Amino acid sequence: MDTSGVSAGGGRSSRWPWMSSCALRSPLLPISFFFWLLLAAPGAWASGYQTCPTVQPDMLNVHLLAHTHDDVGWLKTVDQYFYGIQNNIQHAGVQYILDSVISALLVDPTRRFIYVEMAFFSRWWHQQTTATQDIVRKLVRQGRLEFVNGGWVMNDEAATHYGAIIDQMTLGLRFLEDTFGSDGRPRVAWHIDPFGHSREQASLFAQMGFDGFFLGRLDYQDKNVREEMLKMEEVWRASTSLKPPTADLFTGVLPNLYNPPNDLCWDVLCADSPMVDEPRSPEFNAKQLVHYFLQLANAQGNFYRTNHTVMTMGSDFQYENANMWFKNMDKLIRLVNAQQANGSRVHVLYSTPSCYLRELNKANLTWSVKEDDFFPYADGPNKFWTGYFSSRPALKRYERLSYNFLQVCNQLEALAGPAANVGPYGVGDSTPLKPCLHWTFDESLEVGLGVLWRPYPTHILLAEEAMAVLQHHDAVTGTSRQHVANDYARQLAVGWGPCEVLLSNALARLSGSKQNFSFCRELNISICPLSRKSARFQVTIYNPLGRKVDWIVRLPVSQGIFLVKDPNGKTVPSNVVMLPSSYSKEYQWELLFSASMPALGFSIYSVARMTGRNLQAHKMQSSSPKSNSHVLAIENEHLRATFDPDTGLLMRIENMDQNLSLPVNQGFFWYTANTGDAESDQASGAYIFRPTWYQPQPVSRWAQIHLVKTALVQEAHQNFSAWCSQVVRLYQGQRHLELEWTVGPIPVEDGWGKEVISRFKTGLKTKGQFYTDSNGREILKRRRDYRPTWRLNQTEPVAGNYYPVNTRIYITDGNMQLTVLTDRSQGGSSLKDGSLELMVHRRLLVDDGRGVGEALMESGTGEWVRGRHLVLLDSVKEAAASHRLLAEKVVLAPQLVLAQGDGALYHAPAARRTQVRQFSGLRRELPPQVHLLTLARWSRERLLLRLEHQFAVREDSGRNLSSPVTLNLQDPSILCRTCSQASPSPTCRRPLWQPTSSCTAPPGSNGNLPQVPFPTLLLPSWILPQSHCSPWKSVPSWPQSNGKNTARHPQEVEMALSPPLVVATHKNH
Repeated sequence: MDTSGVSAGGGRSSRWPWMSSCALRSPLLPISFFFWLLLAAPGAWASGYQTCPTVQPDMLNVHLLAHTHDDVGWLKTVDQYFYGIQNNIQHAGVQYILDSVISALLVDPTRRFIYVEMAFFSRWWHQQTTATQDIVRKLVRQGRLEFVNGGWVMNDEAATHYGAIIDQMTLGLRFLEDTFGSDGRPRVAWHIDPFGHSREQASLFAQMGFDGFFLGRLDYQDKNVREEMLKMEEVWRASTSLKPPTADLFTGVLPNLYNPPNDLCWDVLCADSPMVDEPRSPEFNAKQLVHYFLQLANAQGNFYRTNHTVMTMGSDFQYENANMWFKNMDKLIRLVNAQQANGSRVHVLYSTPSCYLRELNKANLTWSVKEDDFFPYADGPNKFWTGYFSSRPALKRYERLSYNFLQVCNQLEALAGPAANVGPYGVGDSTPLKPCLHWTFDESLEVGLGVLWRPYPTHILLAEEAMAVLQHHDAVTGTSRQHVANDYARQLAVGWGPCEVLLSNALARLSGSKQNFSFCRELNISICPLSRKSARFQVTIYNPLGRKVDWIVRLPVSQGIFLVKDPNGKTVPSNVVMLPSSYSKEYQWELLFSASMPALGFSIYSVARMTGRNLQAHKMQSSSPKSNSHVLAIENEHLRATFDPDTGLLMRIENMDQNLSLPVNQGFFWYTANTGDAESDQASGAYIFRPTWYQPQPVSRWAQIHLVKTALVQEAHQNFSAWCSQVVRLYQGQRHLELEWTVGPIPVEDGWGKEVISRFKTGLKTKGQFYTDSNGREILKRRRDYRPTWRLNQTEPVAGNYYPVNTRIYITDGNMQLTVLTDRSQGGSSLKDGSLELMVHRRLLVDDGRGVGEALMESGTGEWVRGRHLVLLDSVKEAAASHRLLAEKVVLAPQLVLAQGDGALYHAPAARRTQVRQFSGLRRELPPQVHLLTLARWSRERLLLRLEHQFAVREDSGRNLSSPVTLNLQDPSILCRTCSQASPSPTCRRPLWQPTSSCTAPPGSNGNLPQVPFPTLLLPSWILPQSHCSPWKSVPSWPQSNGKNTARHPQEVEMALSPPLVVATHKNH
């Protein structure tokens, strides 16, 4: 999505209302006509840097990068963009772009083109004939069609969780590997449109094996300084924990966002004049354009350090008529290079980002080092793109829930084997073996308890593909039009269906019991018909973490008394509590009970309504806001939260274990959204956050408060207004304070758009500093009104200090730390010492002028939002262990599946005539440092396993959780040694870039760009075949990951996956 406003850019269909669809089409010769040209094309047939064009070492080489930027949804839905539907909204048809580009490439073997979004390319690919596919494969092998980035989408970098980024990259990269082999391997990361860039994104790209990273958007002040200081290209040191150069990545800033230079846009969507090289024509302009180009190239070259520079020749949804672009660029190249005979020192050529990167690497220069990130991004004074951190909070939560659900689905598919895909509940799937090609069960081929599979085409959009689409930089960001946001939600909902079937099949197989399973998708608003209407039901709770988890289950029920029994038949404590009036009108009661689930496994609890006159009702204890002590408090054995009896607001938190007490005032406020003023016409919108006044208005200075206390939970119900309420909650044994807020619909009848925040005010002396996570992984320090690499001219004291908060934000005085964890991505800041705020919802009346063309005025489900903030008060020594382990539980929470009755036995061995009520996929739980990031089926006979150390170096001093850990995967009964081409080699090298700080080069490195295996898997990754093999001869050392030191820990972990799976070994080359 290009919103810079330059005349060359696409994606602004309103600029070209006079264009009809017929004007956008040109007669293109069929691909088969050019087949002989492809066979006769010169150049090497081995893909990679060897296919790069020849440059002139004593000249300024201008690399023309022919490209199109195809948003996977923005003003139109994904399908509308692909098929070219609704061109009255925006003229764009991706299928025609790819048709046209392939034909144009075949005309001239020197032409090159790059493509990014596999969500579109894979769909187009599967619609082509075998002959066309063969032609495309040869273009890729010759380096004339090059894939950059290679993910399913070009993901956002602010509102995305690193696990979801890895998954969407894996999906796209695997398609490329399966389709093109090593020829299709992207060598360059290409994020030309995301609105700011995270350090963790660069770290992930480096760990994936990318050689370089090119950015489009950069803060206008930052860019000015970089141009002046010749720092448009540098080495990004993207981790404070990983030893260089593990997370070092060469990073370049493109000169013109990602658009062509002014007056050189030769697309049907542009108004620039074509190059007329016929001197007799009255429209002859070639001489003028060549002179202009030479001036432009030399001026642009002054901002870069080598005799190479790039020009991006393309923009949003361009090249639908690729012949127009290439015909004019052919003329430009020929005429500009002809000037060398007259003394010109400019050489222009078709190129690609990887070929440009190769020339920079060959220059053998020393580069400056960047260690922070590129947030927040502003494209001018008063124009900070920090609103999208919080836009469409309901969609952001749905995306995070879907990530959680997809990991559960993947794990159970791996644990249960083929029985998960085909079983008594039908065909289920979580990840396509090929896009648009999945597997079904052929009953005629069943052998015993096993199944044989055969492929069949399906139009089901699976959860993995839907989740990948949601990572797009106009999807999870909330910056699309409303009908597109609705379509994103639809895709997620459709993706859940096959996963629910898979979960049902897997649970039936693993538990040995066939149930009528029910998935309550609306538990966040306390709706679950089965639990409310049934007198007896079972609750299966699956834990996706590698450690045992204790959890409080909450289910809507009708009023009454319930008996809850654990997997061993023992009664567990339970309570029935009344819901606040702001919740569902129909569902007024919730059943609470404590549950315990083993690592990577499930427990089954039974619930029955009790009847009889002799039963004692569980009375709730309520206290009036005006108690005798004039103090209102909720507490458990670890924490106490105290509320002001006069205002009903939180006023103090105490950690009794650590003897800490901190005055904390928490409430809700709203910023008045700016619609433009005398200083700037910039308004707040989906992208931009710009308040009218720097001081927010309180939703209310007091709250009606009511306390509810039971043996399992104590709650303070706060009502701030008709559209804002909160429940502050402490469960038994819980070491954090839970704040469950409900906001909306935000009233705008007064003519003011509103941006609502939850603010915490303390007396901590924080010296202008606060901390936020980077995509849920490492932590970055922030300083108010400060940028580490340039002197900031702050034009927006509020919006200019907002940063993305993916999972947590905290403040500290060096002794005590207040941490707030979020359940979705939000914008947050600390605008005054001791304060901390998070934006929970926003509703705006005008557009911000960045291309969407409609105000952020959500209707329906999106206008009413519920969420949670989890608050921790710790000593600095204990804080990391608290927030790291809690964040893991928030992102990968237990999954509840309900069933009515006891069910029937299913595939149970003769010796076992009862239901398995507790199961674990691990013989021993993982140590707390180690996070199970991925367990998924890679193919019918192989699994993918990713593990990571989740603590940064020197982050935890209380429990020594930053220490290294060694996992012994040597047990011969479960492990075998095999290799797969998909995994990166630990000995492979990325190109050597010499930073200004000292860095040891890999042994034998000579500065040449090496061939690196496909970057499909990253972090410590294993491919696990389903067969017995010989074990390893020695214990493998633990690779560094997530900035976490290599591990040395006495514990061993043995994977014990249930039949029919027998797991195997570490992926090693």
